[in-house]
Amino acid sequence: MFSKACEYGIRAVIHIAVRSNNNIRTSLKDISKEIHSPEAFTAKILQQLAKSDIIDSIKGPNGGFEIEKKKMAKIKLSHIVLAIDGDSIFKGCGLGLKDCSEVQPCPVHYKFKKIRNELKQMLENTSVYELSLGLKDGSTFLKL
Repeated sequence: MFSKACEYGIRAVIHIAVRSNNNIRTSLKDISKEIHSPEAFTAKILQQLAKSDIIDSIKGPNGGFEIEKKKMAKIKLSHIVLAIDGDSIFKGCGLGLKDCSEVQPCPVHYKFKKIRNELKQMLENTSVYELSLGLKDGSTFLKL
């Protein structure tokens, strides 16, 4: 459903949010280790997220990545998906056809449209802050 980059991006943002809630900046190396992603690949993802103003990148000896606490509740999963994968998940055909539409639907068009709309709602209504709370209280996890 999501690209590998997007999956890692969501994991990274949640990890950064948990650390930021504890007033701790986190390093590329730490993020990469926590989300089980190659460091170079993680760096590219974090660069996209910083460019999209989802995370903050602080340079220098005490640098790292963080998210302002007041910004966390405003950042929705849809922002991360759009920053990394674009809007194709919200518009694309369930079978990958270029010309699938209401006028010329593919065999799964109407069923997939419903699922796609529900997914869009979930992504637009779920904040990074909300997800970070689950990790903090132990009801969810990012590591196996």
